[in-house]
Amino acid sequence: MAAMGKYIVAIDQSTSGTKALLVNSDGAVLGRSSAEHKQYYPEPGWVEHDPIAIFENVKECVLGVLEQTGTAAKEIAVLTLTNQRETAVIWDRITGLPVYNAIVWQCQRTAGACDSLRSDGHESAVRDKTGLMLDPYFSASKWKWILDHAEGVSEKLAEGRLLAGNMDSWLIWKLTEGKAHVTDYTNASRTSLFNIHTLGWDEELCRIFGVPSFMLPVVKYSDEKFGYTEKNSWLGATIPISGVIGDSQAALFGNLCLEEGMAKATYGTGTSVLMNIGSQPAALGSGLVQTIAWGREQSVTYALEAVIRTSGDSLKWLRENLELFDTFEEMDQLLTQVPSNQGVYLVPAFVGLGAPYWQPNARASISGMNRGTGKAHIIRAALESIAYQVHDAVELLQTASEITLEELRADGGAAENTLLMQFQADILRKKVVRTGVAELSAMGSVFMGGLAVGIWSSAEDLKKIVQSSVTYTPQMNDSERSACLEGWRKAVSALLFQDDGLPRSKK
Repeated sequence: MAAMGKYIVAIDQSTSGTKALLVNSDGAVLGRSSAEHKQYYPEPGWVEHDPIAIFENVKECVLGVLEQTGTAAKEIAVLTLTNQRETAVIWDRITGLPVYNAIVWQCQRTAGACDSLRSDGHESAVRDKTGLMLDPYFSASKWKWILDHAEGVSEKLAEGRLLAGNMDSWLIWKLTEGKAHVTDYTNASRTSLFNIHTLGWDEELCRIFGVPSFMLPVVKYSDEKFGYTEKNSWLGATIPISGVIGDSQAALFGNLCLEEGMAKATYGTGTSVLMNIGSQPAALGSGLVQTIAWGREQSVTYALEAVIRTSGDSLKWLRENLELFDTFEEMDQLLTQVPSNQGVYLVPAFVGLGAPYWQPNARASISGMNRGTGKAHIIRAALESIAYQVHDAVELLQTASEITLEELRADGGAAENTLLMQFQADILRKKVVRTGVAELSAMGSVFMGGLAVGIWSSAEDLKKIVQSSVTYTPQMNDSERSACLEGWRKAVSALLFQDDGLPRSKK
């Protein structure tokens, strides 16, 4: 059935902020509104968000984009949502309030708990059923931490008042005024509690992690209706919510990586390198996770993913913590002063290392400096570290899938940096294609939601929208490339291993 309204409003709720986009049936973005939220670091390695503040930002951004474009809420055909994954929330269904701040995907507070579960022999069950390694990155251990530490939780749990979800579930629950406790297959597959083979919450895993299954949301395909906004609410209209999908998977869909073997990298706070592997799970390689790419038309598509914990966030750290530059335009000017890193490498393990190392206790380092090293060298080292990590991720994906990539599709904020994209192509020795469609995670949810309500009839319609792109081809000679990669490998090795050869996290 065709949609009644003319427009789509996409909510893009990310690690650093929230955006709302107004999109028409041609896929054109007519307006956007954004708001940042505060990052809380109560202890080293801990990261939290305020869920109430994030929902207030959602309201502000949606109303803001409607006002900005002169659009009435009744003209909206569908509200779509893409979100930061693995960020865990528990709230009281009676009061509607979180019992604790949201624990962010970057947070490392549950590393010890995961180590204990591993020592107890639970890693294989988690790995086999969920496609994930036993790691604090994922939601389940965060929910358990909240249940163990938040004030007054045990009484509310006994009364059946507590609900758990990632950020998508929390926002939909608020948008529907408590009528829908739901999630989609992509977000469910990031929790360590969802069996990606049976496509359901797994009672054994719930017992292992100590998270009661009654707290968990109903799981839906991304193109289903998740609920409706209330006519008498702040929005003033009854609008269906659909196109719900985790941010990295949304970017895969937005990049139209719809065929097996196609892959993309989303250059955000961290970087997710994701490959479509089709309708069946695959054998897992070391350092990779398996996930659900999306659920659509009553079936699921799987993906292999290499997770990079810190990429664009290292540039933010240089700007905000070290104050090496004020704007990214100034950063680009500084980079023109140094045609190479002159042997300086930054390994951005600020919240541990992801693929292929998965060392949650690793800490960042800068190596190779000399008396002539300046801030431009450090900035270049940070920028290049993104490309090196993506190189390692692509190598891992190719080995596990036995598929040689012809090109890597790129999106996300840092993908706008021309120097980074060219260096990425050089280091990969592959074409890197940066889409001309901005904000691919948001547009991935737009495409999914638009298909759900009949604004578009098929993926062929979407191909007419995703046309413009910039292609970067390798230009670096082989000896220079080899030297760059060798320097990176030495920097990572020096970080992970001490003189006795034991990993730092094992000491």
